[in-house]
This record gives sequence, structure tokens and C-alpha cells, in this order.
Amino acid sequence: MNTTAVNTTEAATAAENVTEPVAEAIQNEVSKASEIFSSIGDKIVSGMPSLIAAVIMLILGIIAARIIAHIISKAMKRSTIDGAARSFLVSFVRIILYIVVIMMALTMINVPMSSVITIFGAAGLAISLALQNCLSNLCGGFIILFSKPFSAGDTIEIDNSVGVVKSISILYTKIITFDNKSIFIPNGKVSDAKIINYTESPTRRADMRFDISYSADYELARKLILKVIDEDKLILSEPAPVVRMSAHNESSVSIDVLVWMENDNYLTVKYNMNEAVKAAFDANNIEIPYKKIDVHIKENN
Repeated sequence: MNTTAVNTTEAATAAENVTEPVAEAIQNEVSKASEIFSSIGDKIVSGMPSLIAAVIMLILGIIAARIIAHIISKAMKRSTIDGAARSFLVSFVRIILYIVVIMMALTMINVPMSSVITIFGAAGLAISLALQNCLSNLCGGFIILFSKPFSAGDTIEIDNSVGVVKSISILYTKIITFDNKSIFIPNGKVSDAKIINYTESPTRRADMRFDISYSADYELARKLILKVIDEDKLILSEPAPVVRMSAHNESSVSIDVLVWMENDNYLTVKYNMNEAVKAAFDANNIEIPYKKIDVHIKENN
């Protein structure tokens, strides 16, 4: 027999011996994958009605939650609940309703309620660790809601920001400054901060100071200021205005002026007083001093 033919036959036999197990293994894996995909397909087909029902439930539930939140908001508008607190409560109720809808949708695809609660519990723990500031803001919102340091429409000052309270959301308190800027302050920071409420009381006092020179007639200056106060109808007579000398400065005498007015008239009264007092001082030769520097030149012989 030819040696080359024998070698070729042996090589073919060896290749067949190696190829057959590999082909068989590949066929087995393909069969297993086919069974898995077939099983998944059967489960999807059998669970399709439940999945469709869950999706429909989720969509209808979200719509219903929005409608309920809108109804609650309208009901609160007719109640005595403050506007800022109303926006916070509506946002909180809307979130709770969304969570209930999601849980109902999960139960419709046969997810056990115990598993749902466990998942939400684990997610809540993870979120609480990752979002501590958000939880602080949420708790701060409840503190603001129940302690009521201010109401919607109040003029307040927080961390050197002065404005009118617009709303309290889940995480932030929104105020509008007098130059129409929107400032969002985290509720957690609001609940810990020093809050100045300028409009909780219907009246407010304006504290002003006017300086005159030492050579000016103090009694005349005082009478002129009292006359300006008496002519301004926005200034309240009770409590009585105060006009007194308050300090002896390096180049002037200070006169403190304390007057009361309604909250809405605060800025108007301050502007009126500054303009009217300046005009009265000028008309009566009451000098308003300014800083002076005396320069002495020493000549060397």
C-alpha cells in the first residue's frame, strides 16, 4: 500500500474522531439554549395578559393619582390651610399615590407582596444612605409645615436672602425677591436657619439715622424732623415716633428716628423721610457733614 494514502486515511480518521464530540457538544448547547428561549417565550406568552393588564393599571393609576391630587388641591384651596403648606401636602400625597399604583401593578404580574415590601424596604434603605440631604429636606418640610414660622405671601429673610414666600415643595422653599428673582432654599436649611419674618405683624418700625454738624442747631433739626413725621400720613401716631440724639461722632451729631407704619408702607415711608428731611435741612441751613481731612504742611528751615 502507498505510504502517503495510509497517512491521509489516518489523518481523516483522527479528524473525524475530534470533530464528532465537538459537533455533538455544540448541538447539545444549541438544544439547551433553544429550550431556555422556548421556556421564556412560553412564559411571556402565558404572562402577556397579566403584563398588559399591569401596564394598563399603571397608566390608569397614574392618571387617577393626578386627578385625586388635583381634587385634593382644590379642596385645600377652599380650606384655611396656608398656600405654602398646601403645595407641600399635595406633592407628598401625589408621591404616595404613585407608590401605591406601582405596588398594585407589580402584584398584577404575580410579584408577591412580601417581595415588593422587601424591595421597597431595601431600596428605601439604600436611598436613605445615598440621599441623606434629600431626606433632611423632606423632614425640614414637615417641620416648616407644622411649626409655621411663615406663610405664603410673607416677607422673610433667610441667610441674607429677603423675599416673599411663594411655595413650599417636597425639597425646597421658593421665595421671590423684590427684584423678581426666584430663590430655592433647601427645606433642611430653612428649618435650621434663623428666620426673620417681616410681615407676621401688621405693623413695622423703620429705624433711621440723620447726622448734623456740631455747629448746627440740634433743637431746630429735631423740630424739622418731627414736622416731616407729622405731615406724612403713612406714619402711625401710635406707637409714638422717637426723635432723639444718639451719638457724638468725630465730625457730627447723630439723631435716631424711629417711626411706625403698616408693613406695606415700609419702603415708601423710608424714601419719603430721607427726601423730606434732606429738603428741610437744606431750607433751614442745617449742615449735613461729610468727612474732612485737615492737612498740615511743616516747612523745614
